Amino acid sequence: MTTLLIKNATVLVTMDDHQREIPEGGLFVRDGFIEQVGLTVELPQAADEVLDLRGHLLLPGLVNTHHHFYQTLTRAVPAAQDANLFNWLKTLYPIWARLTPDDIFISTQTALAELALSGCTTASDHLYLYPNGARLDDEIAAAQEVGVRLQSSRGSMSLGESKGGLPPDSVVEPEEKILADSQRLIQQYHDAKPGAFVQIVLAPCSPFSVTGELMKQSAKLAREYGVHLHTHLAETEDEVQFCLQKFGLRPVSYMESVNWMGEDVWFAHAVYVNGEEVKTFAKHGCGMAHCPSSNMRLASGIAPVKEYLAAGVKVGLGLDGSASNDGSHMLAEVRQAMLLARLKEGITGFSLSNDPSRKLMTAREALRLATRGGAGVLGRSDIGSLEVGKCADFFAINLNRLDYAGALHDPVAAAVFCHPVRADTTVIGGRFVVREGQLVTLDEMKLVERHNRAAKRLLEG
Repeated sequence: MTTLLIKNATVLVTMDDHQREIPEGGLFVRDGFIEQVGLTVELPQAADEVLDLRGHLLLPGLVNTHHHFYQTLTRAVPAAQDANLFNWLKTLYPIWARLTPDDIFISTQTALAELALSGCTTASDHLYLYPNGARLDDEIAAAQEVGVRLQSSRGSMSLGESKGGLPPDSVVEPEEKILADSQRLIQQYHDAKPGAFVQIVLAPCSPFSVTGELMKQSAKLAREYGVHLHTHLAETEDEVQFCLQKFGLRPVSYMESVNWMGEDVWFAHAVYVNGEEVKTFAKHGCGMAHCPSSNMRLASGIAPVKEYLAAGVKVGLGLDGSASNDGSHMLAEVRQAMLLARLKEGITGFSLSNDPSRKLMTAREALRLATRGGAGVLGRSDIGSLEVGKCADFFAINLNRLDYAGALHDPVAAAVFCHPVRADTTVIGGRFVVREGQLVTLDEMKLVERHNRAAKRLLEG
């Protein structure tokens, strides 16, 4: 057995049901799980390792509910810089068709390294194309070396241009192959136990890239094995029109028609939904991955997050593709979520003086989306807060830095309102992934060199 004592944090934020913020707080960890939380003086004073976090803010590990790791290889591609979603995809599909297994491995490590350095401890990735022998196994192997918890989604595309879909036929797969591989991955990798580092999700890409039959069969297979389901939904007005023309249904009604409603389902984006559709999500217990930076980058729109929360819909944050966000900084996404929610209120004519019952999204509410919210969306009760019995997943930020000068009257708010910084410490399952602002599990500069070589090769063809 191994033990870890964290002590003297300036503020420890639990994100538990009592929303405690403990000054001079600490944790006692045994074998990767939290055994005690509280004031430092109340904890055991000895452990196999002791970390003094005097002058630091200590937060639960952030949970990323939607990402495309492979897209770190195609950030800021000139031809895709100023495109909306459909044109952006059509520009990048031919480049992504050149991906290799090694590219998947390298890009996964780059994305997860960025995430760990931004306080993220659990990430859900959506890999939906498998050219040139690439497999989800490549991503899983890469993640195991980094040490970040992974919700690995077996994505898929089966509806090519020749059949009325958006992607070129060169990047789609036969549906029989998709379903067989999905079953193999669940049997080989899925771990349902508390503290799992790898869980498999079934994730046909979107209504415009797979058939209704694949959606139905994926839902059936997922429920046979007790794994979750994920897809993109209602991201743009173009998608709404596609669904109306092809299926005669709006996106949410289409999901109902293919048995994609339930507590085991979460959707990415869900920007273009009406009030009744929000109620449908709430009724069935569906979750939603809010991706503010990507939605701004592609001019897709602003998701009705406040309406979701008011209706009781589970909401987490997602970074989305690193080619539509161009970064993998989870704390930065928390800040974007807060600011965009406030902008939406302004656009709709919200005024504190006219309606004091309505409030702007706070820094703490935004942090909750990225912790407890994300854990709820992924269906994981073992992460998202610092409580006895939960995973020892947390990160710490040194408050004695220029970025926070003048803001230490409220360190928790400072972490969101001020410019996002690197985590100084990130611990996942009681193991250090970041120490003193540096990756422990990888050589950052060697990874950057490999990654840049791969990106250059992809773009040059």
